[in-house]
Amino acid sequence: MAIGPMTDKNNQKQKGEIVIYKSPDGSEIQVRLNEESVWLDAHLIAKIFGVQRPAVVKHIHNIYKTSELDEKLTCSILEQVAKDEKNRKMNLYNLDVIISVGYRVNSQKATQFRIWATKILKQYLVKGYAVNEERLLEAGNRLNELQEAILFLQKQSQKALLKRQEIEILNLLGDYSKTLSLLETLC
Repeated sequence: MAIGPMTDKNNQKQKGEIVIYKSPDGSEIQVRLNEESVWLDAHLIAKIFGVQRPAVVKHIHNIYKTSELDEKLTCSILEQVAKDEKNRKMNLYNLDVIISVGYRVNSQKATQFRIWATKILKQYLVKGYAVNEERLLEAGNRLNELQEAILFLQKQSQKALLKRQEIEILNLLGDYSKTLSLLETLC
């Protein structure tokens, strides 16, 4: 199980943007990325870990009671209009809370989460860093697409006899993409 990468269809993560989480079993959850964190309500946290909402609420209460996390920093209240036209308040919890709950919940999905999270933590402690191979592969694919687009533009510019400055700019971009390729193979 992997919480990340959470990306939208354009692989962009912008403030307030809705992104999709897909679990290994195929279930999907829409989440909102805000202030470099993911914010979920107790229902969605329960869905991620395959438990009922009361279990999640109990764990969150205990997390705050023991001062493991600061509620003011990890909980946000969202006001929304319900079907009955009344304003309702809903607590949203950030990634710190989601992780803490994941280490407390007893379920198969939570166990998968703990295995994944422990592996990442171990990589940080042993290597000093962790690599998200899926994101790295996506970045490589985007780089290849950029290089193909630049090459296409270079060929088209020569056919269309663009102004000298435009050809120089495209050639510069082409050289830049070749340099990125060389750096990528060295890393």
